[in-house]
Amino acid sequence: MTLIEPTSDTTASAFASLAVELHDAPGVDETVDAVVQFALQALNCSYAGVALFTRGAGAEIAAVTDPVVADVYELQLSTKSGPLVTALDERAPVLIRDTGVDDRWPEWAEKVAALGVRSVLDVPLTTGRQTSRTVGVLGLYSPKPDAFGPDDEAVAHILARHASVALASARQEAALAQAVDARKLVGQAMGILMERYDIDADRAFAVLRRYSQDTNTKLRDVAQRLIDTRQLP
Repeated sequence: MTLIEPTSDTTASAFASLAVELHDAPGVDETVDAVVQFALQALNCSYAGVALFTRGAGAEIAAVTDPVVADVYELQLSTKSGPLVTALDERAPVLIRDTGVDDRWPEWAEKVAALGVRSVLDVPLTTGRQTSRTVGVLGLYSPKPDAFGPDDEAVAHILARHASVALASARQEAALAQAVDARKLVGQAMGILMERYDIDADRAFAVLRRYSQDTNTKLRDVAQRLIDTRQLP
């Protein structure tokens, strides 16, 4: 595998190609998959993964290149402690040169070392000025101690910036698509109520909203049930 040196002539073209690939990715899942696969080619890592931050739900595993990465993530997400959590909270990269001797998270490091992972580099995925918004974390892993040098860190930061912008864009497009879909569902449900009870659009929407509030159910889900079953919750 040929590594991409940050000062080589191929760096710009490699990241240009990545930018196009990320732009063309049809959704969030495809975007994170492209990021971790590029990481394997561009960096001195054996495994890679992405954990995304979801408001109200915390961090969740979005993509891994090997099951061992999922294990590394789960150990941290379950205890809310570790380099990934720190990188997410502090919006700063965390480098562990050797899990066999690192003492910042001793219990986690011991378990990760037992999994065969010795070097860890977690880089936050951030957007906005002064990294004001954290999208997630890119995790890079190697079975070799002290696997990541300054060049790897530099390339990882460039990759993280590309990934952050692409993921933010993909999430925004997904949210817009979901909003449009929800409006269509609510419109169909309103049409059913208007025809059934001979009421106007404002009254039909008020009925849906009341059922949504009374049952603590999203308006979209109330509309979907009415369309599917012709019954309100």
